Amino acid sequence: MGYAREMSSAKPFLSDIKELRRRARENMMRGSVTSDYKGDIDQAVDVLNAALATEIVCILRYKRHYYTAKGIAKDSVAGEFLQHANEEQQHADMIAERITQLGGDPDFNPEGLATRSHSEYKEGENLVDMIKENLVAERVAIESYREMVRFFGENDPTTRRMLEEILAVEEEHANDMVDLLEQHGKG
Repeated sequence: MGYAREMSSAKPFLSDIKELRRRARENMMRGSVTSDYKGDIDQAVDVLNAALATEIVCILRYKRHYYTAKGIAKDSVAGEFLQHANEEQQHADMIAERITQLGGDPDFNPEGLATRSHSEYKEGENLVDMIKENLVAERVAIESYREMVRFFGENDPTTRRMLEEILAVEEEHANDMVDLLEQHGKG
């Protein structure tokens, strides 16, 4: 009996439905960004555009390594580079889509790409150098994504979850590069 009384006097779980509907109609053209979005949208778009640049640089580096790999282990290592390039492309697509959902414009401009990116474009002298450069880039991406996950936190759980998903794949990529180094010498 006391519990039923407490429940009836408790604040309703959801906001006033009529008010939710009114706000939804009022700001329809903002798409998924509602009035309760807690983040700074301009800063969020800037952070995501830096992540996009990082992914593009990683795609380019992995593609170059795929095409220029030489040596007895070329086929297996190059195959790993190509797989990673394709997964980095998926990440770039996810990030670009999220930027547009937030009302921003994904920055694909090649001018300044290297300065917007967290990772570097390093060619490597040989197969082992290529693996090492990719491992360094993956480690940079891992730390960057962890920082972004903390930045978005509860202010933007959708972006945070997307970044957590990407982070998990980047961690797999780093482990793959360590495995390749162990197999093909630390040079």
